[in-house]
Amino acid sequence: MQEEVLKMVRVRQIKIEVTKDSTEALKKKVLDKLKIKDKDLKNIKIIKKSIDARDKRNVLYSYEVDVSVTNEDKILKRIKSNDILKAPKEEYILPSCGKEVLEHRPVVVGSGPCGLFCALILAESGYRPIVIERGEKVEERVKTISEFWETGKLNTNSNVCFGEGGAGTFSDGKLNTLVSDENNRIKKVFETFVENGAPEEITYVNKPHIGTDILRSVIINLRNKIISLGGEFYYNTCLTDFTINDGKIEKITINDKDTIICDVLVLALGHSARDTINMLYNRHLNMESKSFAVGLRVQHKQDTINESQYGNYKNVLPPASYKLTHKAKDGRGVYTFCMCPGGYVVNSSCEEGHLIINGMSNYKRDGENANSAVVVTVTKEDFGNHPLGGMEYQRKLEELAYRKGDGKIPVQLWKDYKKNTSSNKFGNINPEFKGSYSFANLNEIFPYYINESLKEGIEAMGQKISGFSDDDVILAGVETRTSSAVRILRDDKFLSNIKGIYPAGEGAGYSGGITTSAVDGIKVAEEIIKKYTNESLN
Repeated sequence: MQEEVLKMVRVRQIKIEVTKDSTEALKKKVLDKLKIKDKDLKNIKIIKKSIDARDKRNVLYSYEVDVSVTNEDKILKRIKSNDILKAPKEEYILPSCGKEVLEHRPVVVGSGPCGLFCALILAESGYRPIVIERGEKVEERVKTISEFWETGKLNTNSNVCFGEGGAGTFSDGKLNTLVSDENNRIKKVFETFVENGAPEEITYVNKPHIGTDILRSVIINLRNKIISLGGEFYYNTCLTDFTINDGKIEKITINDKDTIICDVLVLALGHSARDTINMLYNRHLNMESKSFAVGLRVQHKQDTINESQYGNYKNVLPPASYKLTHKAKDGRGVYTFCMCPGGYVVNSSCEEGHLIINGMSNYKRDGENANSAVVVTVTKEDFGNHPLGGMEYQRKLEELAYRKGDGKIPVQLWKDYKKNTSSNKFGNINPEFKGSYSFANLNEIFPYYINESLKEGIEAMGQKISGFSDDDVILAGVETRTSSAVRILRDDKFLSNIKGIYPAGEGAGYSGGITTSAVDGIKVAEEIIKKYTNESLN
């Protein structure tokens, strides 16, 4: 007897009360929408799930699902609705190999999301990449960072910014992005994370995140997968120079002494590798400065955010997040960035005598406080036209933060920041930090125009979220690494002005965050694959 072939129907705009959300409730809604009986429904796969909290009196889950049925054609013919259609085929497909001979294994610099996914795609296509990472592998990196938070002893090569997994490994692990996914690269990223230990829900929830605790093991599994496919990792290995011949990369120098011969070099540096960026600039790699944003990180009680976002439903929904924007009187954009529900503010310093912070939360987001950066845009008008001008602008703020906090995270209450006076005690919000902190006047770190824009922006945000600008809100500084201050120029084939060098990811100025960085790494790998054959590498 011939096996029955199941067809897939996509069903959109399924609304379920959050208090009644269950597998059975979802199934009933699907049956009602398709007007079919239970026996005709074989399987339901969730494609999207989000929270609709526009009406605080009736907060809903909104679903989009693919349904396996035996009578797809009849259903689609019978029901005319934009919310019911044939499920599209969504699959990432590796490109075919090119014909140009690649004499040596490609080298990927950096094992953040961009470098890892570039290496993965190359490994899956038989190119046996070499990944060099200036920091430690995750297992050792966790210990080094914990010691830094406890003692202040900084390892300038392995810290919250540098090391396997990149800066995102010690963040909230947020995966949301506004980038379209016509080629299913984001789908590839999410499915790869799930295959390596991330929760399956990241493939469908509206604002997916992994959490720093789970992301660590995911990175280890991803590394082992790349190795199993012929890839190789060198840790504690920093790119310190390179040699070109006839305008093309010939070899690289690592740790100022050893060399690796290569035809292809992928620069997936991350946004904080300033010494490497300086070296590349001095070696005439074309680059330019770009706009970014700087500011402070705010802490509120998570219950305050939940109450404002969800009202009476705050106890039945996951910890709430927010995304706020404001245009200041001087025309600058002020916005929240990297919001971490139930998380911590962490010392993310990577350079002696300089201090930066970031936000971090675990998968459960069960900390007492919510935190987010509130940042102000800065442009060439603020730091000049030199390609490294923005980078130096960041460094000056970070040096001031270190000095004002005496090497610790400088903190201040909102009411005192407004008055331009230091705080001496906390109010009704308990501080949640990783790393030591001390009271300081944050006004003394930023130029006047940044302080004024921040104050105006936070006051305006308090009109949108109740409690956002309460007197006891905790501020901490400084947040300067919202994105790279530099863009390493590349053409439509992702190549720099030096043949064989591929700038990629956040450090090169082409992405922001885990997902877009991973996608950029995939795009670069695709260009390498389409150009070169892998026959000489196997």
